[in-house]
Amino acid sequence: MSGGDGLLSHDLLPGEKGPQDACGVFGVWAPGEEVAKLSYFGLYALQHRGQESAGIATSDGNKILIYKDMGLVSQVFNENALNSLTGHIAVGHCRYSTTGSSTWQNAQPTLGRTASGTVALGHNGNLTNTAELMQLVHDRYPELDGELSRGNTTDTAVVTALLTGDLDHTLEATALEVLPHLRGAFCLVFMDEHTLYAARDPQGVRPLVLGRLERGWVVASETAALDIVGASFVREIEPGELVAIDENGLRTQRFAEEKRAGCVFEYVYLARPDTTIAGRGVHEARVEMGRQLAREHQVEADLVIPTPESGTPAAIGYAQASGIPFGQGLVKNSYVGRTFIQPSQTIRQRGIKLKLNPLKEVIKGKRLVVVDDSIVRGNTQRALVSMLREAGAAEVHVRISSPPITWPCFYGIDFASRAELIATGLAVDEVRQSIGADSLGYLSAEGMIAATEQPRERLCTACFTGVYPIELPDAHHLGKNLLERPAGAESPVEGAAAADGCDPGPDSELESLLPAATLGDPARQE
Repeated sequence: MSGGDGLLSHDLLPGEKGPQDACGVFGVWAPGEEVAKLSYFGLYALQHRGQESAGIATSDGNKILIYKDMGLVSQVFNENALNSLTGHIAVGHCRYSTTGSSTWQNAQPTLGRTASGTVALGHNGNLTNTAELMQLVHDRYPELDGELSRGNTTDTAVVTALLTGDLDHTLEATALEVLPHLRGAFCLVFMDEHTLYAARDPQGVRPLVLGRLERGWVVASETAALDIVGASFVREIEPGELVAIDENGLRTQRFAEEKRAGCVFEYVYLARPDTTIAGRGVHEARVEMGRQLAREHQVEADLVIPTPESGTPAAIGYAQASGIPFGQGLVKNSYVGRTFIQPSQTIRQRGIKLKLNPLKEVIKGKRLVVVDDSIVRGNTQRALVSMLREAGAAEVHVRISSPPITWPCFYGIDFASRAELIATGLAVDEVRQSIGADSLGYLSAEGMIAATEQPRERLCTACFTGVYPIELPDAHHLGKNLLERPAGAESPVEGAAAADGCDPGPDSELESLLPAATLGDPARQE
């Protein structure tokens, strides 16, 4: 009999997957410290960024050891496993798959040979020129070995292969040559037997920060991971920067000019609320989104309630700005994960109550403002509105602390396909009717951006606007299963390689009958 897979699930309906981030990365260089345990707790703090697999690699200066498996950080590692990972350098990773299936072969860190040793690498983000890089691997290293030859189908394995280098170059020199070839979003944390490295793409799409321990250094996807291991925040790893840390200290070099386009959805949903990105606290940004949402979409109501927990900060802000009392109208079961047990028909019809249950005495007869961070397919909001009405709510007004999501992400977030995004084909009032709300209001793009306190030109808003700051290749060179397609597979669409490179490939998320995405067209930034 199949058991539950033990994976965390924030989805409120069975099979209703919300936005998922690519991964969390962590690295530490700290002689005299238990680096594997530091990495474990760092990954524990980053678990929200990936729940499919986890791994840690360590080096004692002579050899690299690695331990990884499918599942949550707390499931993959125990005391014995961590005690076996000895050394003073470590790289850790927790994964959500964006390129390459969710399999053990694709778990990270990846291992590869270099001219003088071994490299272990973890990657957060998603590359857009994986096919081009794979061709580069074949050109440079025709005798393919390493993880690619053993079934790894990730863009991370491709980068690892490119770091092989030759006897005339150190790993650092090879990295400085390889990194400018990479396109898309990447935060890389990697090491050889002696040195810890960190690199961030020129756009800085995903966050990556540097911290200081009493006896060493830490790099992590979010500042919250620094806090949990007792490291003090030093600064962000800059876009286009390669940092190296070894016994001689920290040194840094630039491999590309900065063209900052940080992901705005990190502020909306992805990052932990206790994280700081580009100097702005994520919690306060979300509260301010709620305040601005109240200014833009006022309504007469008796109570503001969040959709737990991602909607809570914005709901607090909405209540502050509107003067409507804030309350907890929904109770979330924090212990429900995914299960292979099929619910009975009776339970299936009440599916959302497996995870949320209304406080009837709080909401009965009340006009409610329900605040959430985003709407993807709309099924969750539809079930939620129905449940609140059954519990006696007089009115249900839905407020969303971001604009409508109408475009897929190719930089490390796994949304629904464009055809499944409810806002793609429906106007706001049609979405309102579809979910059964009395009113519906989305935060404007201007209000969302203002809450981040970042200049608009320094943010990526592609999932809201269709304006992609990093050029996309032909569609048959895109897709999660790019490296798993049969040899010679082409797009099934006539004239597959459209001029803008955005028509569908075999598993692309762009639909042939929908308008092509715009690359950097300011006119699309509404």
